[in-house]
Amino acid sequence: MAYEHMRQLGNRGRRYPALLSLALGALSATGFAPFGFWPLALACFGGWIWLVHESPTLKQALLRGWLFGLGQFAVGNNWLQHPFAFQDAMPQWLGYVGVVLASCYLAIYTMLAAGLAWRFASPRSTGDARTPPGAGYVLVFGAAWIVTEWLRGTMLGGYPWNPLGAIWVPMLPIARTAALVGTYALSGLTTAFAGSLMLAIARRWRLLAAMLTIGALAALLNIGHKGSPAAGAAYPHIRIVQPNLGEEERPTPDYAENNLRALESLAGEPGAHPRLIVWPEGALRYSIEDGYPPYVYGTASPAMIRQRIAAKLGPRDILLTGGNALQFDARGDVRAATNSIFALDSRGSILARYDKAHLVPFGEYLPLRPILTAIGLSRLVPGDIDFADGPGPRTIALPGFGTVGMQICYEIIFSGQVTDPAHRPALIFNPSNDSWFGTWGPPQHLAQARLRAIEEGIPIIRATPTGISAVIDADGRLLDSVGLHRAGAIELAMPEADPPTLFSRLGNWMALITAAMMLLVAVAIRRAAR
Repeated sequence: MAYEHMRQLGNRGRRYPALLSLALGALSATGFAPFGFWPLALACFGGWIWLVHESPTLKQALLRGWLFGLGQFAVGNNWLQHPFAFQDAMPQWLGYVGVVLASCYLAIYTMLAAGLAWRFASPRSTGDARTPPGAGYVLVFGAAWIVTEWLRGTMLGGYPWNPLGAIWVPMLPIARTAALVGTYALSGLTTAFAGSLMLAIARRWRLLAAMLTIGALAALLNIGHKGSPAAGAAYPHIRIVQPNLGEEERPTPDYAENNLRALESLAGEPGAHPRLIVWPEGALRYSIEDGYPPYVYGTASPAMIRQRIAAKLGPRDILLTGGNALQFDARGDVRAATNSIFALDSRGSILARYDKAHLVPFGEYLPLRPILTAIGLSRLVPGDIDFADGPGPRTIALPGFGTVGMQICYEIIFSGQVTDPAHRPALIFNPSNDSWFGTWGPPQHLAQARLRAIEEGIPIIRATPTGISAVIDADGRLLDSVGLHRAGAIELAMPEADPPTLFSRLGNWMALITAAMMLLVAVAIRRAAR
């Protein structure tokens, strides 16, 4: 009876199922940061899952899936238009076109999830139009979401921004499930949970009760966390510096010097604790490596800049800073740059360098450069040369601080790809330049970094020029942060890593295992119903 009421309500909106799918997708984006309206996101997903079930044909199911994704990605990724404000070679209005075009592509993955669920689990696909959606359909939908979200994070370089599991970051006991199964599997389980809420409206209360019980048990298992580390006189500290200099300052002739002075002013004073001082991505606009042609340096020699920095460090301090390195051709001309992290000690020596491996298309390089340049397109980051990619995740041993993993900017959003599997670090440094990301991007970026800390059981420190800089404990807690558009610094005892998590050992095999288990249960339910 309740199912008939549901169908009657659905019939009232049947005239505009496409528009309703688009609206539900747009509203679901409010479940992510900066809003965190996760109950609304769950309701939108539940309504959309119902709409897909009610699709009369596979073509309609695919359309409703694509429109839902279009709405969600267009709203959730609206910040993608912001970098166009800093590139004079590209019209600013093109940023909004770019958001829509990117969303059209990303929505293909939600379309695939909807199509798979309808084709293999919806009774309507076999012509039984009056059969209500069941637990098997919901479980297949969740498994399909796991597969398609993983594909979104890997195909064509990958773009796993705002995975559905990120809506749980405000609810850390649930988010910590990612330590067991990872973010993609958490997203699939969330989809299934949203579907179970939809079934509850049709009075299938036992399924909802089971889902709530499982969720509560998972939360209780993950609710505990360790206390702060003991901080004796020799215990290392972390100091994160946020200078609050945005991209609009970059074209000015004094930008490099003003930026360095702002960073120096927040470096603090050496004390009883050794300090790992961290500066943001691209913090140094001066070249600090020797061996370049003289025209690169101007009046600021690398040795002079390194000594200025060293003067701010105590004898046991080490600085990690973002900067750029250059690569030259045989004639001595610059052929490429790298987006890098440099480690410097109190003598002004460069201890190590990490080069970013996962570069941003249209930001750090222009795909199909000859073709796109011919039609007037350019990179969003000003400059005529592309960045070269590094070898991948790297762990660097820093005297007095242990092993530190390096992930620059959006490298941190790639689940299962943020550490060197052979050399698990005790800490991950994630410098970023979130001034590119408007007001929506930085809190979304931070939420995804917190999921990486949970997955790996490793603390993450983030330094950005304009916010949000933060220290994230190994269980995803924010120990301290500097908000958007503020200058400031954080200093506290270096957080400790947890033992390796199940996900850190198995990686995204856990996504495959979770999806397979959901499918097996769905098959068992279908057979039991015969």
